[in-house]
Amino acid sequence: MSENLTLPAQQGSTGDSSSATETLLEVKGLTKHFPIYGGFPIKRKVGAVQAVDGVDLTVGVGESVGLVGESGCGKSTTGRLITRLLEPTSGQITYAGQDITRATRRQLAPVRSEIQMIFQDPYSSLNPRQTVGTIIKSPMEVNGIEPQGGREKRVRELLELVGLNPEHYNRFPHEFSGGQRQRIGVARALALSPRLIVADEPVSALDVSIQAQVVNLLQKVQQELGIAFMFIAHDLAIVRHFSQRVAVMYLGKVVEVGDRDSIYNRPRHPYTHALLSAVPEVAVDDETENRERIRLAGDVPSPIHPPSGCRFRTRCWKAQDKCATDEPPLVQISGNREGHLTACHFPEDPSTAAREEDVVLDPALKALEEDQHED
Repeated sequence: MSENLTLPAQQGSTGDSSSATETLLEVKGLTKHFPIYGGFPIKRKVGAVQAVDGVDLTVGVGESVGLVGESGCGKSTTGRLITRLLEPTSGQITYAGQDITRATRRQLAPVRSEIQMIFQDPYSSLNPRQTVGTIIKSPMEVNGIEPQGGREKRVRELLELVGLNPEHYNRFPHEFSGGQRQRIGVARALALSPRLIVADEPVSALDVSIQAQVVNLLQKVQQELGIAFMFIAHDLAIVRHFSQRVAVMYLGKVVEVGDRDSIYNRPRHPYTHALLSAVPEVAVDDETENRERIRLAGDVPSPIHPPSGCRFRTRCWKAQDKCATDEPPLVQISGNREGHLTACHFPEDPSTAAREEDVVLDPALKALEEDQHED
């Protein structure tokens, strides 16, 4: 099926399903390698953790883009690179037409107020020695912003916007539940009226009922304020609910990107099929019974020594010799929608329907299932 790879991704339009959408953020070849030092008594570089290795992404104005993948695939590192909390090893980050890849602290000052981040852990992301009012007010003080009516009034308005009581202004973080603390983090991110928010697993540490409240809150904020989101998560159901486009990462690389319907209903990369197959379904009906079942073998390879060629080939049921020698480009496959790009030499059929035979690569699991079937 390699002959189906026909339309290469154009720079500046990677995964953009709507050419009319103005691009707010564009990432090209983004790379982050963390050096590993060893030796005694003189330490020297002996390797590198290839956390992010050549990521291409775009986020349009007011758009929500989901970033999904297994733990350790580089999602959070990508988010921190975009917000410039980490320095990229190579690549280019363009925000609103401005290259901020190597921007100095002074050059980044006006941009930082427009790119905010919601951190994963609502417990450690808030200063326990500061009141809620001080936490949310601090970004305004740092940037010298004096809202109409004063900062305290603005903080109380933000607390009310995220569903908290304005009277909580003088309380400390330990007096709130996990869901309430995450709402405080959202209010802090909104304090400077940003154009882009990177939400790094914003609901993973919360109860299911609280997750729905926070996600609905973020959707309300996006719709009312027109803020663009990069939503990083491993929960595919939440990403499907929140994001308009979805990018799938594996071992530091984007392997598939497209609009929500294409990724969830017509995926082409084998890893995306396996990822969707792993999503648990509560209801047992005709639809869930007809879903494909894929069980991969082993864990994600080490990012210190990733596999050659296609990084997924060591766990892929369609891998051939070409996959070990040639790295597949992120391209559009014939028959797919515009902007639906896949990095695979031998892509799967665009369907998540049940197969004639389940894909089970783990020998122990296959033997166990056969024993259960015989019983």
